[in-house]
Amino acid sequence: MQESKAWAMNGFLGILVMVVLAGGGVYSLLQEQVIPGILLVVVAIVLVSGITIVQPNQSVVVLFLGKYMGSIREAGIFMTIPFTIRRTISLRVRNFNSKRLKVNDVEGNPVEIAAVIVFKVVDAAKAVFDVDQYEEFVEIQSETAIRHVATKYPYDTFEDVKLTLRGNAQEVSHELTTELQERLKVAGVEVIETRLTHLAYSTEIAQAMLQRQQASAIISARKQIVDGAVGMAQDAIKRLETDGVIDLDDERRVTMINNLLVSIVSENGSQPVVNTGSLYQ
Repeated sequence: MQESKAWAMNGFLGILVMVVLAGGGVYSLLQEQVIPGILLVVVAIVLVSGITIVQPNQSVVVLFLGKYMGSIREAGIFMTIPFTIRRTISLRVRNFNSKRLKVNDVEGNPVEIAAVIVFKVVDAAKAVFDVDQYEEFVEIQSETAIRHVATKYPYDTFEDVKLTLRGNAQEVSHELTTELQERLKVAGVEVIETRLTHLAYSTEIAQAMLQRQQASAIISARKQIVDGAVGMAQDAIKRLETDGVIDLDDERRVTMINNLLVSIVSENGSQPVVNTGSLYQ
């Protein structure tokens, strides 16, 4: 089904024609010309059934005896084919807020996810004839797409090697938009934007996953601190030896590196020990 333009004429001109016909019919009846008068009045009444009003950003789908005659998109009052069935479809931008869905991410962790879908109808004929109740179709397909995309990625990871639902919301939303557009084009619907509105671990594992996140964050931070401390200790020893300040053997070099690492890595402030020499020196 493809949307096409329906036949329609200016509604005010149509009303004028009907008034003229009705007036002519009444005049004929007064002149005792019964048959012409009745015919004119009947034609005027028939034309009344073709009057339709189209609001801005709406499309009126015209059906005549079960056949699609086209759509009227222009706003205003029109006269179209009499005795037609006319269905009004909104072309305005609308939002659909999905429910909080419980799904398992790619690692099998249960998460709660919800999204807002911004869409509009761009083909009224498809919305009416190719699907049954296009608004319900949008709702079901949106939730199906959200579930499918959520199962392709982990909720979170500290390895920074792949996309995650929490860390790459923009990329996930873009993929959701693309997939949803493929599902909804059959209904003549254009997906303008999708955004995640809720994302969290399910309540039954939320506390355990929070502890896991905290542990992973501590490990990641410790690793960065140790890497930095090793580099600082190496630079300090290298500069001291290059400048000729001290000449350390292997044992004293290990001792100094150990002291530097303890001083840098320790969470508490280190207490310096001042060596003033030996008693028997």
